[in-house]
Amino acid sequence: MTAAMRPWTGAMDTNIVRLIEDAIRSRGGHARAAYCFLRCGLERATAAVHGPEPGEGPRHVSGQQLCWALRDLALETWGPLAALVLRRWNIRTTRDFGEMVFLLIELGLLGKQESDRIEDFDHVFDLDDALSRYEIVLDVATADE
Repeated sequence: MTAAMRPWTGAMDTNIVRLIEDAIRSRGGHARAAYCFLRCGLERATAAVHGPEPGEGPRHVSGQQLCWALRDLALETWGPLAALVLRRWNIRTTRDFGEMVFLLIELGLLGKQESDRIEDFDHVFDLDDALSRYEIVLDVATADE
């Protein structure tokens, strides 16, 4: 997926939010907050693949790369509650991420390559299983002080 058509910088532009909300109302689907989360995950995946500095031209990531970035972001943001938050937004499988991405492509907010398909998001991982692997790492040296 390529963040190409309209730039998403800083907070989401009110026109973009309105466009997404209208699409959600007409089709149902995922919560508006889920699209903000998706945008953050896309930025994270893009930085991981291409580096943190914006480059010339489109910076493409695969559906799988985006899914893994979203998993990591969810765990870092909500810890053991990550699966609960995503379920509240009607996200139950990695395919749901793909449906959100392809809606944004259809709305002209993201670009795609010819090879990109919604099936790229199918069965990347089991969401509940992947989000249950949260663990708190304690710094033993600090705990003893």
